[in-house]
Amino acid sequence: MWFSHVDTQLESDLPTGDQIVKVLESRSWPMEFLVRAIVLLLVGFSLWKYQYESLFAVIFLFVLVVPMEKIFPRHKGQPIRRPKWKLDLTYALASPLLNALGVVIFVVIAFLSFAWVPGLMVRPLVDMIPLSIRPVVAFVLFDFFVYWAHRWYHEVPELWRFHSIHHSPEHLDWVSGFRVHPFDFALIAPGFIFLFAAGFNPETSGIIAVIQLISGIFFHANVNWRFKLLHRIIQTPEFHHWHHANDQDAHWSNYCGFLPFWDILFGTYYMPKDKRPEEYGVDEYIPDGILNQLYHPLKGIGNPLRATLHPIQSFRVLFSYIRKLLRGVWKSTFRKRGHRPTSDGWP
Repeated sequence: MWFSHVDTQLESDLPTGDQIVKVLESRSWPMEFLVRAIVLLLVGFSLWKYQYESLFAVIFLFVLVVPMEKIFPRHKGQPIRRPKWKLDLTYALASPLLNALGVVIFVVIAFLSFAWVPGLMVRPLVDMIPLSIRPVVAFVLFDFFVYWAHRWYHEVPELWRFHSIHHSPEHLDWVSGFRVHPFDFALIAPGFIFLFAAGFNPETSGIIAVIQLISGIFFHANVNWRFKLLHRIIQTPEFHHWHHANDQDAHWSNYCGFLPFWDILFGTYYMPKDKRPEEYGVDEYIPDGILNQLYHPLKGIGNPLRATLHPIQSFRVLFSYIRKLLRGVWKSTFRKRGHRPTSDGWP
């Protein structure tokens, strides 16, 4: 049939995902200029759309945290303009726009997860909790959700491909925590929608989110504050630096958002007394540049326009991806204490 010939011709004319990556990573000056222009537009639109919110945040954090890093440095001699600082600064300035994209994914995952169903079921029990302690209960539950979402992001390969962007910095400081893929927050969505459906005050969830954002910057800072007495009570910079350490013994550990109790309970707590984290980053290849890094986790899915030409085949690919993801989540959740996945995922 003539339309099948046209369909085949259209498919052959569409570039593949690998071809797009090769074009983006080419070093020719026209492509370099185009990439820089797109990044500049990304940052500029973010600054204009969100009333310079990101710029003020960067200036505020710089003034607040950088003096601490200079007075109490964890890694002495690490300059402010360390390798790839411009990349992380670009993430920081573009963060409002990237977060807005993440919110769209966040909302979709929140409703598709059906976490609001058990939330509605336990709502009568939540109503019995005194108002004075509900924020505390919400905080503990939220940290429980964060622990498991964070654990799955590390131990499930289909999720690690997104979270690895955040772990790619080889130097931790005040701005490195901004290097986050916008899809990286999606797995926390079920926790938020559960708390909302269960009857907890939405403002409480918002406050928790703000606290997590601010504390996250502090946890990544290059400060030599160990807080030894607090290691088993609340997360500290030392605790989170071990989480980012490129150390075989530290892999798959320290997942909590605030309360190390969850890591202690589920066997993922790691705070050695005889050494400190020295090297950070990941072993696998992560490309340079914000555009390449945003696309990198999506590499291999091909051109999205192909889904319009082959919807059934695309649905099968999506179903296979979801099945692998759920299998990885199951393996991670019910693995024995001390048994950890390999670098390629679960056997």
